[in-house]
Amino acid sequence: MADAEMTAALAKGKGFIAALDQSGGSTPAALRNYGVPENAYHGDKEMFALVHEMRVRIITAPAFTGQKVLAAILFEATMDGQAEGQPVPTYLWQVRHVVPLLKVDKGLAPEADGVQLMKPMPDLDKLLQRGVAKGVFGTKMRSIVHHASPSGVKAIVAQQFEVAAQISAHGLVPIVEPEVSINSADKAQSEALLREAILQKLDALPADKPVMLKLSIPDAVDFYQPLIDHPRVLRVVALSGGYSRAEACRRLAHQHNMIASFSRALVEDLKKSMSDAEFNAALAASIDEIYTASTLKA
Repeated sequence: MADAEMTAALAKGKGFIAALDQSGGSTPAALRNYGVPENAYHGDKEMFALVHEMRVRIITAPAFTGQKVLAAILFEATMDGQAEGQPVPTYLWQVRHVVPLLKVDKGLAPEADGVQLMKPMPDLDKLLQRGVAKGVFGTKMRSIVHHASPSGVKAIVAQQFEVAAQISAHGLVPIVEPEVSINSADKAQSEALLREAILQKLDALPADKPVMLKLSIPDAVDFYQPLIDHPRVLRVVALSGGYSRAEACRRLAHQHNMIASFSRALVEDLKKSMSDAEFNAALAASIDEIYTASTLKA
């Protein structure tokens, strides 16, 4: 079962979730943003070593603590790695009091019917067992809505909640993430379809199998309040979706009871060439800005 102290931190804590979960497809872009070009490494092994080094630099920085960062979403290889001589999930919770979460999806299928479903996850149970053994609290999995297709949105939500049930069976709390693209021409209509489909699934959940929701920042203020208020929802968090940190924070500040779970927006100012003092200051400023947007609402 989910740890009671971690549950309380995520359900009631003031702060946000750091998404440090770039995987094989998105890691080169993350490293480029960090100032590491693709010709600086050869093959996946060197690439993942560099991105792990970046992540360890982030989670060991002075500002990265449970005071403002409630949880961190990890890529599988990061979960298996070390920070200051300890397994990363252990270090996060025992040293930083940051709840460890795990990205479990294997990427996106090609777009069909206005959406991108998740690719099959044939080894999910084995990964979840490893996550439980390493002290992970919950998981995250992403799919994307591109257009307001009623059948497409229904399919994407059905898949998310089907996999969520598999995750819950291991005693983990799933983060359901059906992202609505910020570039969608009918984003508001997609959000309306998504909210209704999610509510129907939430109503059918057992009382002891709560989920979290990770959603694009909606166009309408407090549009997801019915989801936030649902008794089966532990927390509703916002993805940055390609917005700059400033824009994502500006939009999030109007959404009451919704907190950030940012990835690119969190680390956009961080560079490998920075001194430790420069890096720590830049990360602290980013954390402060996202924390404020998550907790002090317009």
